[in-house]
Order: sequence, then structure tokens, then C-alpha cells
Amino acid sequence: KSSLKPVVQWTGNLTKALGRSVSAGSNFIPAGTKSATNSLSTSVNLIASLLVYDFGATQYSVEAAKETVLATRQSLVSVEQQVLLRAVDAYMGVIQAQQLMSISENNVRVLTQELRAARDRFEVGEVTRTDVSLAEAQLASARSRLAGSQGDLMSAKAYYKIAIGRNPGQLSPPPRLPTLESSVAAAKAGAVRRHPDILTVQHQVAAAELLIRSSEARMKPQVSVQGSYGLTENFGSDASSNNTSVGIQFGQTIYQGGALSAGVRKNRAQRDAQRGNLFVTVDNVERAVSDAYAVLSSARAQIDASQRQVRAAQVAFQGIREEASLGARTTLEVLGAEQSLNEARSSVVTAQTQLYVAAYSVLSATGQLTAQALKLPVQIYDPAAYYNLVKDGPAKYSKEGKKLDRVLRALQKD
Repeated sequence: KSSLKPVVQWTGNLTKALGRSVSAGSNFIPAGTKSATNSLSTSVNLIASLLVYDFGATQYSVEAAKETVLATRQSLVSVEQQVLLRAVDAYMGVIQAQQLMSISENNVRVLTQELRAARDRFEVGEVTRTDVSLAEAQLASARSRLAGSQGDLMSAKAYYKIAIGRNPGQLSPPPRLPTLESSVAAAKAGAVRRHPDILTVQHQVAAAELLIRSSEARMKPQVSVQGSYGLTENFGSDASSNNTSVGIQFGQTIYQGGALSAGVRKNRAQRDAQRGNLFVTVDNVERAVSDAYAVLSSARAQIDASQRQVRAAQVAFQGIREEASLGARTTLEVLGAEQSLNEARSSVVTAQTQLYVAAYSVLSATGQLTAQALKLPVQIYDPAAYYNLVKDGPAKYSKEGKKLDRVLRALQKD
């Protein structure tokens, strides 16, 4: 945009001239003459120029730069989505690890009671040493799984710190699932309209189109206005001079080794490449929406099935345990029922984690996983405010320019 504004420059020079000349003799001065020059002069010039018309070449470049800025903004939104989805994954990872560790701890407590009961029954001759050994082996296996779940929790907390920036502490329960589109088709249509990756490439295509127009316009004439003022002072004499000039300049580049035509062809090739990239990006986004909804549907089905499995396994375990106390069931059957119940509970926890991550993956795939869309209680970065500050910014060393620099530094700290 600065190319559309006046350009003001100044130049200055200090010149020391030394010379010596000898002229040939003549009939009147047979020996000729000698002269020496020793002068010091200085000059200062102020030059101003303004582009008046160039068939829109500069304006097209300005508009292309604006489209590039808009593309960069959408890239920032894409990064924001990645950060938030990673945060959701880290949060649910800690919740899942805590719940699985709780299940493992409960399993160790139950199996400890089962081992105690098996030993008591062995003392009175109701079971054999084999039953006691089975209970001991099952308890050892449960303790091993507990150690593994504790390690998983430590790993989940470490990932949480990387994703969030601090240790998890006491996490609150997961909130309600976000509201999603009613169908995959509606979600795809919304994603094509607002997904930042698609919007990024659309702005890049627009920028490439404008650069084509700019490069074509640069092959045409341009008109500019120029003015200058100069002052020259000779030291050692009273001679001085000043001059002022104003003029209109017309010009056109006729030949530049093919650079102008090559620039047009390059921009057209880049435009075609961005168009192809747009088709690929749309396909990728639509596929991501389909995949996210498929995972979401699968997680919901798994939760429903796992919850039914838990209810059935709970009834079976309680029944087998009571029957074992009456001698109608073996210790192996009790341990097997307990293992089935724990596996069902773990499946519910895993499916619930997958459901939450899948729901927010749907938001990410449709371009809605942003702090503003989620109405998060955080300060929202506004790139438009930064742009409005700098688009017509004053000179760097002016009073207003220094104030602007202080404001921009404050925004960067925030």
C-alpha cells in the first residue's frame, strides 16, 4: 500500500575539486599561462515522486497482500483448533487414566478379599490348594495391571502438562457433549463454508488471481509526478544556486529479458496449483468429517453395549460369588466373573473417552473448535485490531510511530 503514497527522499554531497591547467603560448604571451583550481562545494536536494496511474498494477498487489493476510489469519485459526483438540485429548486422557486406575485399585481390593476367603475355605477343607494358588495368581496379575495403570496415569499427566502448560491437579468431571450437526451431510456443508483450511486456500487462490492481474498490468505504461528542490553552496566564494523542478513522467518497460512475461506465467501456474490444492483440501475436510462422525457413532454404540455388559457382568458376579459361598461354584469361576466385570467397566471408560474426543473432533473437522465458538472465558486474540493499527501506521521515528510500537509490543506480550 505504501507504493500508492508519495515517496520523499533527500540527498546531499560535499565536493572537493582540485585542478591545474596550462595553456599554450601565443604571439602576445609566448610562455603561456598556468592556473590552479581548489574549491569546496556542498549541495542538498529534496526529491518527491508520486505514482499517478499504472493500470492498477500496484493496487492489485495491495489487494493480493490483503488476501495473503486473510489466509494467514485462517492458518492461525487452524492452529487454534489443533491446540484445543490436543487439550481435549490430554484432558480426557487424564480422566480415563484416573478411572482405569480406580478400577484396578478396586479389583485389587476385591481379589484380596477373594484370596482371604479362599484361604479360609481351604482351612476348613472346602477348597484345595489349587484354588488358593489361582486366587494368588489372579491377585498378582491385578497388582501388575494396577502398576501399569499408575504408569499410564503418569504418562497422561505428562502429556497434559505439555498440551496445557501446567499440571492437571484436581480435574472437574467432563462437561456435557457439545451440540453437533444433525447429519453428516449438514456437517459437510458447514465445514466447506467455514473450515479454516478451506478458507486459507480460497484466499490463496484469490491472491494468485490478483497477482496475475498485477503482473499483466506491469507490462503497460505508468504515469508519475516528480518534483525536486536543490541548493548548492560554494565555499570560498559568494556563488550559490538553487533550482526547483516539477514534471510528469511517462514510461513503459518494453523489454526486460522476458522477466515480465515469465512473471505472468509463474503467477498463472501458482493460481492453477492453488486451485488444485483447494479441491484436495475440500476432499480432505469432507473425509475428516465423515471419519469423525463414524468414530462418534461407533463410540456411542460401544458405550451402550458396554453398559449392558457391565449390568449383566455385575449380576453374574454377584450370583456366582453367592453360589461359591455355598459350594456350588469354584474359585476359578468367581475369579473369571470378576475379571469379566472389570473388563466391562474398563470398556465403558474407554468408550466414553473416545466419545468425547470424537465429539470435539467433529467440531474441529467442521471448523467450530475455536475459543470464540465455544465461548471460552479467555481473552480472544483479534488479528483485525493488529491490522488496523499497522495498515496506515505512521513513520517509525515519529512520535506517533513510537506510540504505535509500544502498543504493538503490549499486544504481543498479551
